[in-house]
Amino acid sequence: MEKLAINGGYPVRSGKIYYGRQWIDEEDIQAVSEVLRSSFITCGPKVDEMERTLETYTGAKYAVAVSNGTAALHCACMAAGIGAGDEVITTPLTFAASANCILYCGAVPVFADINPETYNIDPESIRAHITEKTKAVIAVDFSGQAVQHEEIRAICDEFHLVFIEDAAHAIATKYKGRQVGSLADLTTFSFHPVKTITGGEGGAVLTSQEKLYRKLALARTHGITHEASMMENPVKEGPWHYEQIALGYNYRITDFQAALIVSQMKKLDGFAARRKEIVKRYDTAFSELSELILQKEIPESDTCRHLYIIRLRLDRLSCSRREFFDAMGEENVQCQVHYIPVYWFPYYQRLGYKKGLCPNAEKVYEGIMSIPIYPAMTDQDVADVIHAVRKVTENYKRPLSSL
Repeated sequence: MEKLAINGGYPVRSGKIYYGRQWIDEEDIQAVSEVLRSSFITCGPKVDEMERTLETYTGAKYAVAVSNGTAALHCACMAAGIGAGDEVITTPLTFAASANCILYCGAVPVFADINPETYNIDPESIRAHITEKTKAVIAVDFSGQAVQHEEIRAICDEFHLVFIEDAAHAIATKYKGRQVGSLADLTTFSFHPVKTITGGEGGAVLTSQEKLYRKLALARTHGITHEASMMENPVKEGPWHYEQIALGYNYRITDFQAALIVSQMKKLDGFAARRKEIVKRYDTAFSELSELILQKEIPESDTCRHLYIIRLRLDRLSCSRREFFDAMGEENVQCQVHYIPVYWFPYYQRLGYKKGLCPNAEKVYEGIMSIPIYPAMTDQDVADVIHAVRKVTENYKRPLSSL
C-alpha cells in the first residue's frame, strides 16, 4: 500500500490540479483583441452574434445575452411574471442563485427533493409540493445531466406552471436528441470560467416564445425600449427617442466577453467530446471501488458533464469526507464540494427553513466530492486523478471483517 502524502509519503503528482479550469487559446485571445481595437466594446455587434450563435446551436428561437448566470436566472423569473405571493419549486442541491432569483422577485422558494441516484430534482417531489400559489419550477441540470424533461413538462402543463431550466452546467447536453436550451419555457446558461465554455463571466436566457423574449430584453436593459411597437407614446421626437416601459436592470454583457464566448462556441463540440472521454475513464476506474457511489444517468440524457461527482460510502471508510478531501489535496489533486443544500445557509434559516426538508439531498450531500474534469486535462492528468482516488480509498477503506 502506498503511503499517503498527508502522512509523509510522496504525492502522486508534483503540481496541483484543480477541479475545473478554462481553456483559452490564441484564437480566443485574437477574438477579444479585435473587439478591443474596434469601435464597439459594449452593446455592439458581437453581442448580437453571440445570441444568434446560441440560437443556431440550441435550436431556440431567441437568446438574450446577459452579464452572468445569476442575472440570467433573475431575468427568467421576471419574464415568467414571478412576484410577491408566488411560490417557485426548485432543488436544494444547487448553487444559491437558483433559489436567490426567486427571492429577488419577492416570491417564496419551495425546495423539492432529489432523486438519490441521479442527484437531479425528483418530478414526484415537485408534484407533492404544488399549491395554489405555485407559479413556476426551476429545475437544475446538476453536473450537466439533463433533468427529466417529459415528466416535468407534463406536471407544468397540468398545473399551468412556467418551466425554467437552470442549465448553467449543461450547455452541449442533449435530451432525447434535442439540445438543452430548446426544451423548457426558459433556459439559462452561465459562462463562468469553470463552465464548459467561458466569457470570463456572462450568461444567457433562451426561449422560443416571443412574449417571453420581449420581457427578457426589457429586464436586461433597464426596462427601456427603442421599438415603436412597444412604446406607449410611439411618436418619436427624434432618433434619440426611447421609453422605459417596465422596471429592469443593467444586466448587459460587453462585446469583448461576447467575442470570447462566440470563439469558445466554435470549440464546444470538441470540449464536450473530451469531457465524455474523461467521464468514461473515470467510470471504468471507479466502478471497481465499492467504497464509492457514482452518479447515475437517465438514458434520455446525452450528457456533457460539467462536474464529475464521487460519493463516498463513509460506512466503508475509516475517514470523514474532510479527511478524504484533505488527503486528495496533499496528493496535489484539489477537489471541491457541490453543493451545500441551499436552505442550510444562515440566511435561509432566518427565513424559516429548517434542516430535514429534503432527506435525499441532505444524505447525498454528506458524501459527495467533485474531482477534476476539464478539456485541457492530459491523459496523464486523468491517470493521476484516478491514481489519487484509488490511493486515498485504499488507505482509508475498512477491512471486510469490520463491515
